[in-house]
Amino acid sequence: MTNNDQPLVSIIIVNYNAGELLLNCIKSILDSDYKNLEIIIVDNISTDNSHIICKEKFQQIKLIENSKNLGYCDGNNVGIKNAKGEYIVIMNPDTIVKSNWLNELFNAYKQFGEGIYQPKILSLNEQNILQSTGNMIHLFGFGYSRDVGIVDQNQRNKIEKIGYAAGTCLFTSSKIIQKIGLLDSFIFLYHDDVDFGWRASQLGIFSYYVPTSIVYHVKSYVLKWSSQKFYWLERNRKYCVLTHYSKQTYKKIRLTLFLTDILVWLAYISKGFLIAKIKAEISIFKNKNIIKKRQKELEAKKIISDIELIKTFPDTICISGNSDGLGANFFNSMIRRLSIKAKNKIISEN
Repeated sequence: MTNNDQPLVSIIIVNYNAGELLLNCIKSILDSDYKNLEIIIVDNISTDNSHIICKEKFQQIKLIENSKNLGYCDGNNVGIKNAKGEYIVIMNPDTIVKSNWLNELFNAYKQFGEGIYQPKILSLNEQNILQSTGNMIHLFGFGYSRDVGIVDQNQRNKIEKIGYAAGTCLFTSSKIIQKIGLLDSFIFLYHDDVDFGWRASQLGIFSYYVPTSIVYHVKSYVLKWSSQKFYWLERNRKYCVLTHYSKQTYKKIRLTLFLTDILVWLAYISKGFLIAKIKAEISIFKNKNIIKKRQKELEAKKIISDIELIKTFPDTICISGNSDGLGANFFNSMIRRLSIKAKNKIISEN
C-alpha cells in the first residue's frame, strides 16, 4: 500500500497526565507501517505538561486543549468531531503499537465489513501476558476482557465476533460512528466501550477481535484499582442495564438482577469499597429521569431484539482468581447460575 492508496485514519487519544507514556505511544504510531494518519491529542487539562511536550516533539500532531476535564467520553467526542479521517481509531495514551497493527485491522475490515475492531492487547510491562482477546458483555451489564492475565500462546488465532471492542484501542469508520452515535456523555469514563459496543450490536453492527494486530497496554495508569474506579464501573454497569433493555426484558430479569446486586454489595464491602457502591446507587437514583429518557431513545432505534443479543452473551464472567475480597470463584459461580436462570426465563416466556 502506498501513501496515496491509504485512506486517512484519524487516531484520537485523550490525555490526562500520561507523562512519558504519551510520548512513547505517539512515537510507536508514527513508526508503524501505516502512514496516512491524523493524530489528534485531546487534553483534559493535564498538569504534567505531557501534551505540551508531546506537541513540541511531534509537531505534526493536532493538539486540542479542553478548558476542563471532560472525561474519557466527551474527550473522545471532541476528537471525533474534529476528525477528518474516513476511518477512526480511539486509543489510550498508555499503549504501544506493533508496526503492522493498523494494516491488520484494515485487512479484517475488508474481510468482515462494517463493524468495530480491536487488536490483541498484551501487557506493556509483561509482554507475554494477555490483557484482552476480545471483550464480552454479560447479561447483568458486566463487561470483561477474555483471557486477561494468562500467558499468550496464540490461543485465539482467528478473527472472530466478540461482544464489544475494548476502548483501549478500537478501529472503525466515521460512517459507522455516525450510525451508532458518539460516546455517551453521561458515562464519563469506564464502561463507555461496553455501552458503545452494545448500542452498535442493537443496530446490527458487530465487533471483532483481530489477533494479528498487536497493541501493548499499561492498564489503569490513572485510577488503577481504586474506590473511584469501582464507583464508575458499578454506576455505569447499572446505567447500561437500565438503558439497554426493554421494559419487558428488565421485568423478566428483575429478580436475578436483585440477587446479583446483593452479590455486588458483598463484593464491594469485602474490598473496602462500600462508599463507592453507595455513591453509585445515589447517582443512579438522582439521574433516573436521564436514564428513563435514554432508555426510550435506544429502544426506538433498536433493530436487533434483546433476546437475539442475550443468546450470544456468555454466562460466565472473568474476574481474576487472585482478586481481594469476596472470592472470585464464588462470585463467578453464582453469577453464572443466575445468568442461566434469567436466560431460561427470557427464552421460555418469549
